[in-house]
Amino acid sequence: MILVLWDIDRTLLYVGDTDRLVYREVFRKIVGRSAQQLPARGTGVTMPLAVRELLSANGVPESEIDHLADLMVDHLPGQLNRHREALRCDGHLMPGAVEALVAVRHAQLLVPTVVTGNLRASAEIKLSAFSLQDYVDTTVGGYASDDSHRPALVRIAQARAEAVYGHAFSRENTVIIGDSLQDVRTGQEGGARVVGVASGTTSAEHLIAEGADHVMPDLTDAGRLVELIHAIAGRVA
Repeated sequence: MILVLWDIDRTLLYVGDTDRLVYREVFRKIVGRSAQQLPARGTGVTMPLAVRELLSANGVPESEIDHLADLMVDHLPGQLNRHREALRCDGHLMPGAVEALVAVRHAQLLVPTVVTGNLRASAEIKLSAFSLQDYVDTTVGGYASDDSHRPALVRIAQARAEAVYGHAFSRENTVIIGDSLQDVRTGQEGGARVVGVASGTTSAEHLIAEGADHVMPDLTDAGRLVELIHAIAGRVA
């Protein structure tokens, strides 16, 4: 069996400015003033780390960051859910995403789930807003609500999948599909192969240079994606 760890943002879907709007709204609610600086786009940084960067960049004293960051993280999913309609109206599915998800879901011996910088509740809101939740087993995924250090999420997902499917997962049979340098680093440090998808803000050249095992321009060739998953997961390091 091969564990397939999908990234979400800019790999499967794009939510436009909704995430940044939610950061603004929650910052104002918790801190009591408007944020002048927002997290960088498309970096793949986990939500808890992005929140800490947001607080620091907007002049919140270091002594207050831990407490305020926890409060903001608690409020993010609920605030995102209030913008569920905007997720679809202002965002869109990435090219080939549904076809690729279907192909992986129905391929023999592949177990699809997610590893994402989103909190689990936020990830599930985004997936369900675009009707993608049935293509992945979210119960065995790895989320920023589990650990703010993204590479740690690989082992969390592997352990959950092993408990459910009764099969051990390691670097040799785990594949991340993602668009950012963080996805590549997550695989390298966390223990997974990586298929980079140049659908986000990172070029194919940079994904390759960072160490992705293979890079596709997008997800429109679902058959090729399934072939690559089998090929790189079966390769001896």
